[in-house]
Parts: sequence; C-alpha cells; structure tokens
Amino acid sequence: MKTAIILGATGLTGSLVLEKLLANENYSTIKLFSRSTSGVKHPKIEEHLVDLLNLQASKADFTADEVYCCIGTTKKKTPDQSKYRAIDHGIPAAAAHLCKENGIETIAVVSAIGANAKSRIFYNRTKGEMEQAVLAAKIPRTYILRPSFIGGNRQEKRMGEKIGLAIFNFLKPLFIGKLKKYAVIDASAIAARMIQLANSNAASCVLESDEIGG
Repeated sequence: MKTAIILGATGLTGSLVLEKLLANENYSTIKLFSRSTSGVKHPKIEEHLVDLLNLQASKADFTADEVYCCIGTTKKKTPDQSKYRAIDHGIPAAAAHLCKENGIETIAVVSAIGANAKSRIFYNRTKGEMEQAVLAAKIPRTYILRPSFIGGNRQEKRMGEKIGLAIFNFLKPLFIGKLKKYAVIDASAIAARMIQLANSNAASCVLESDEIGG
C-alpha cells in the first residue's frame, strides 16, 4: 500500500487527484499539505494545514511514495509578481527539494502550456523556471504536465475564464495538427494522467497538453 502527498488539493485538478486516489485500493494514506482544509473527510486522509511558502518547515511530515503538485494561482488573485512567483515557482521547487531530501522518488507537477524559462512573458517564464528547478532536483521519476485551458466544474467563479473556455470549446474542432495542444483539456484527464504516470515507472518526461490524454 502506498502513501501519496497532494499539494493543491483544494483546487480543481488537485481535488480530482484526491478523489481518484481515495478510490484507488493501492493507496492507504493521502497526505494533504495546504493552508486551508479540503473539507473532505475520509479515513485515508491525513491533513496538514501549513504555510506552503515555508514548506521546508514540514520536512518531518513530508514523507511518501509519490508527490502530486497541483499548485497554481492567477494574475487576478495574485497581482503582485513577487508573490505570484513565490507560489507558482517557489512551492513546486521546494516540494522537489524535499523529495530529494526525504528519498521520495516520484513527483508529478502541473505546469502550463507555453512554459519557457527564456520567455519575455512573466507567466511563461515563471513556469519555465519552475520546471528547471524541479528537474534540477533529479528525482528519479519526474513528470511535468503542461495543460492548455483547463476545463471542469470549479467551485470558484471566474467569469473571464468561463467565457474564454466557452469560446475555446466552441472552436475545438479547429484545433488540429500543431494547434491541437491549445485545445481545452478536462481537469479529470490531467489528474488521471498524473496518477497513471506515477504508477507506471516510466522515465521522467514533460508532456504537452495534447499528449496528456494519450
């Protein structure tokens, strides 16, 4: 029986990873590290309410077979770029560092389409630099997923995002060939792929959005 850690279980993708792991008989313990409770009650869940920006302080409890990092904020929620970077770059990087220190050999991280450490766009550059930091930890099985627009039922209402998703879903038939990776991808597919990779012993990889469902 395995133990998994989820960072970001209160978000859309993280909550689906949690749901799927709770239903998976191969897992006996699911550790949730977050600043607020998930609200989910289950015998498998071990909840740690911590300061994610100081994840190192939780080193003693950060033990598992695998880690699922589904952390991410938005420009609207976090307009200050330094705080944005502390979340989207700092938390996954710290998680990878703790994996290295504590001998956790599998980590799956949600990044984003367009991630590029050399990009002039702050968001893309931050994600790209985060990926570099995670890969630099040299965890034996590191899986980075770069989804496009993420579809699914969010508890949080984001009107702008809702309109954008509606447009992208309407135009989905046009996303073929090289444009396929820009099509909307369901959060459930991302969660399923993360778990599949973590249980496959596959070599470390970076998957573009159109490769996640395959």
